[in-house]
Amino acid sequence: MVKVVYFTYRGLFADNPRAVYEGLLARDDLDLSHAWLCTAKTQPTFPEGVETVLYGTPEARAVLGEADVVVANDCMSMQWEKKPGAFYLQTWHGTPLKKIHHDAPVRPGWLDNPDKDVARWDLLLSQNAVSTERLSHAFRFTGPVRETGYPRNDVMSGPHRDDVRARIRAELGIPDGTTAVLYAPTWRDDLVFDHVGDKDFEVPIDLGAFTERLGADHVLLTRLHSMVAGRIAIPPGAPVVDVSDRPESAELYLAADMLVTDYSSAMFDFAVTGKPMVFYTYDLEHYRDDVRGFYFDLAEVAPGPLVVTSEELVEAIAHSDVAASHLADRYAQFQRTFCPLEDGHATDRVLDLLFPPGDTAERSTMERG
Repeated sequence: MVKVVYFTYRGLFADNPRAVYEGLLARDDLDLSHAWLCTAKTQPTFPEGVETVLYGTPEARAVLGEADVVVANDCMSMQWEKKPGAFYLQTWHGTPLKKIHHDAPVRPGWLDNPDKDVARWDLLLSQNAVSTERLSHAFRFTGPVRETGYPRNDVMSGPHRDDVRARIRAELGIPDGTTAVLYAPTWRDDLVFDHVGDKDFEVPIDLGAFTERLGADHVLLTRLHSMVAGRIAIPPGAPVVDVSDRPESAELYLAADMLVTDYSSAMFDFAVTGKPMVFYTYDLEHYRDDVRGFYFDLAEVAPGPLVVTSEELVEAIAHSDVAASHLADRYAQFQRTFCPLEDGHATDRVLDLLFPPGDTAERSTMERG
């Protein structure tokens, strides 16, 4: 039996590792066991029957040390030893606009443990051709990188996408005819690391103007980055639903009718839907020049308007269909550049890398090692 261990950032049962896990469960030709790393907070959210182990514990180090295959979507900073012949698949979790890892400004010692994890990787996935070299360089990873698309996004092109949309909207209490605006900004390094205490994240949108201009038929879904999730202050009665704790972004992309973001990799996944996007870039120069830096000029490729004030944002939301029609060619080019592999079959391609068709699990694992 081949032992497979999974890790998703924050200990979630979600993202690319979940799609790989569910894909493997559907293959009855493989003799596999599965274990997930979790946290005390996320452990109750796992389905019944899924084996879980608390991240960072001696038990987690033991299960990782016994694994034949490890599938993760982020660097693991905990200490553990990979056994000879084991195979570590790093899926990562987004196409980068903002610079990451060694390409970004680095605080002393911040990457010491993540770099030890990179040294364990055997294969890194890339969502598209433009990300491949950037990821390799940022992680200083000299191993193979395969362009497969992201398994987590298969649901957006799958046969049940309409059912998923209806289910998530029902769970969130979004009535038919209501426009769901998903606000998914990235995090600000300076706000997270350079202040004292747990400062609340304030939505930089005039919610009163949002309600007055857009009426009762719009709702704002706020999805904060994991670095600041749980720290949002929402005024009572505001037309806002915090969806930061929802595990699967792709399901929210299906439920939403448009995306408001800034420099988040959410834009590259949401583009699979073809729905309108607006870029609320109120601190673009500061973020680009002082905080993180970009791999390319967002203004040159963005498939939606860039706005810098709350008033402009509300108007852009109100006229999102007009903006989308004016930028249709740019949107199509954005999809060709960043989403050519998001065809609903990324999971199949990844599974074939792990366990080539016709091979037994044991033999393919031994061959990889």
